[in-house]
Amino acid sequence: MLEMRVACERCGEPLPAEAHGAFICSMECTFCAPCAEALDDTCPNCDGELADRPTRSKDVQAHLARK
Repeated sequence: MLEMRVACERCGEPLPAEAHGAFICSMECTFCAPCAEALDDTCPNCDGELADRPTRSKDVQAHLARK
């Protein structure tokens, strides 16, 4: 299951799982859109490509929290 980190690893901007505008690499490093752009869509941790992170609905989040 995809880990939905809740903040940009570079600037700390909140990135809730249901929000658009988060970018991740294949290692699930997470960045906001302005930081991803500043990094030229390349993860500074692993040199992987940063791509749009899918969103997760609040209903799914609540279901996962009950498990």
